[in-house]
Amino acid sequence: MNFRSMEEFWPFYVNQHSKPATRRWHFVGTLTGIFFLFYSVFFNWWCVFLVPLFGYGFAWYSHFFVEGNVPATFGHPIWSLLCDFKMFGLMLTGQMDKEIKRLGKRPVLQVF
Repeated sequence: MNFRSMEEFWPFYVNQHSKPATRRWHFVGTLTGIFFLFYSVFFNWWCVFLVPLFGYGFAWYSHFFVEGNVPATFGHPIWSLLCDFKMFGLMLTGQMDKEIKRLGKRPVLQVF
C-alpha cells in the first residue's frame, strides 16, 4: 500500500491499533523514549541509544503479543512515527477515543 499523506495513512494506523492495550503500550513507549531523549540531552548523551530501544520495544511488543499484527513501522516508518506522536498527543489530551469513533470501524489491513 502506498500512502501519499499522513491523512491517508492515519485511518490505517488507527485500525492497526484497535485494542486499548496496544495504544497504552505505545503511549508508555513514546513517553519512555521522550524521557530518555531529554535525559541524554541534559545528563548523559549515551542514553540516546535507549530512545529507539524503549520507544520501539514497547510498541512492537504490543503488536506481536497484544494486537497480533505486524507493526506499521516495518512498511511505513516515517508515517508510523508521525502518527505515533499524533496518537500520543490525542491520548495525552483524552481525545483518542473520540478520534476512533470519528473514524469508525474499518476492515483490518496488513502492512505486507
